[in-house]
Amino acid sequence: MATHSATMNLTEAASIKLFVDGAFVPASSGDYFQRLDPSTGLVASHVACGRKEDAEYMAAIAASSFPAWSNTHVTERAVILRRAATLMTQYKARFADCMLREIGAISDWVDFNINTATDTIEAAISLALSYQDTTDHALLDSYTLRQPAGVCLAIAPWNAPVALAMRAVIFPLAFGNCVILKASELSPATHSLVVEVLHEAGVPRGAIAMISNAPEHSEEVITTLIANPAVRRVNFTGSTRIGKIIAGIAAQHLKRCLLELGGKSPLIVLKDANLELATDEAIYGAFLNQGQICMATDRIIVDRAIADEFVSLLKTKVSHLITGDPRQEGVNIGPVASPSIAARLSALIEDAIEKGATLLTGMARRDQFIDATLLDHITPMMRIYSEECFGPIAGIYRVDSYEEAITVANNCEYGLAAAIFTNDLQLAKKIAERLESGMCHINSTTLKDDPSMPFGGLKSSGYGRFGGDACVDEFTEIRWVTVASPP
Repeated sequence: MATHSATMNLTEAASIKLFVDGAFVPASSGDYFQRLDPSTGLVASHVACGRKEDAEYMAAIAASSFPAWSNTHVTERAVILRRAATLMTQYKARFADCMLREIGAISDWVDFNINTATDTIEAAISLALSYQDTTDHALLDSYTLRQPAGVCLAIAPWNAPVALAMRAVIFPLAFGNCVILKASELSPATHSLVVEVLHEAGVPRGAIAMISNAPEHSEEVITTLIANPAVRRVNFTGSTRIGKIIAGIAAQHLKRCLLELGGKSPLIVLKDANLELATDEAIYGAFLNQGQICMATDRIIVDRAIADEFVSLLKTKVSHLITGDPRQEGVNIGPVASPSIAARLSALIEDAIEKGATLLTGMARRDQFIDATLLDHITPMMRIYSEECFGPIAGIYRVDSYEEAITVANNCEYGLAAAIFTNDLQLAKKIAERLESGMCHINSTTLKDDPSMPFGGLKSSGYGRFGGDACVDEFTEIRWVTVASPP
């Protein structure tokens, strides 16, 4: 995992405004809040405090812009969106600066975000092109239409601010919808830059908008937008707790939701697995971006027959990871995003140790910096057994058979991603079919991402899918038309 090689100017802070009707403008209140750099504590950005009035104005502009954008031919939309993919690379240094200041991202995570975002653009374009209607309806007396849904509210998270913000807006845009992006309070500058790229690429004024808000005004802004008659679709990526609230609000207004929520992804290591591969992929899955990824490797379930050997090798490799400010050479683990996250993670670790877990690595906490932490001998009595970590922590669960491994993996409210390591591919496929997860990867990390495939989870990990054919229903309406000749 690489670090940022250049030293940034820590005294500069970005001024982030709302984006509406093709321009960056202040919030109607004129108020701003501050986002702090998690590594230094200095101000990373001054951010416009959008309120109800701003949300209503954006919805009105998006609604008035919908006819023109929805009637733009899909091939014309494809040209514009591909231009955005080209601009992503040109903007890479700016994205890296924003991500460093706002979430303490190391350069590997910046690369992951940029690459995933550009792949997602192409996947959305390909999907939209494949569903273009070339049928001559004049010759038919019964046919179906697939049309853009309308205005979409996209609520993106801070942890993968480029990849997930782009995913939230690019699929609905590709199908001809107008989109309002609700920026995260923790990564507003990065989300603003995503919108800037799309606007510069040629997405017309009104088709894309962005609202930012202070944390205390999130409910006001989101409720206003979901309730607005012009908004027909909602997609949200974030915590299960907030996802339930958004789903409840949407249900009151009969608005369709796509929810990609929390996870506690298991990585199963069977006794015939390649241990070098399994440990490398476990480390990547557990500690990339400080473990702040929805499909991060939260649980390592290992066959007791090889557990000691596996744990020894894993501990040796993890002990070489260095935690600190990503601006410094050699750093692998940056800061977690907020003091409250750091406090929650420390409490999880302390609870596990008090109840009998063995601390293999980590536990050192310096403000928002938490070392890569491995905890062995996890039991159901510990909070970490069932609570999502979403930080640089991985628990090790020892089992006596693959049947027990399946039981432990499924004994969880979440069901996003999973991984299985074994040389017996037929057995691995059987296990994959029994795991309660939206995605499963054999002999690979839980962090795999292919924007052309359906991405989403089961149980408390949400419902709906980004990518793949299932994504089409999320952002279009299907209609049936019949024609009867007059007598």
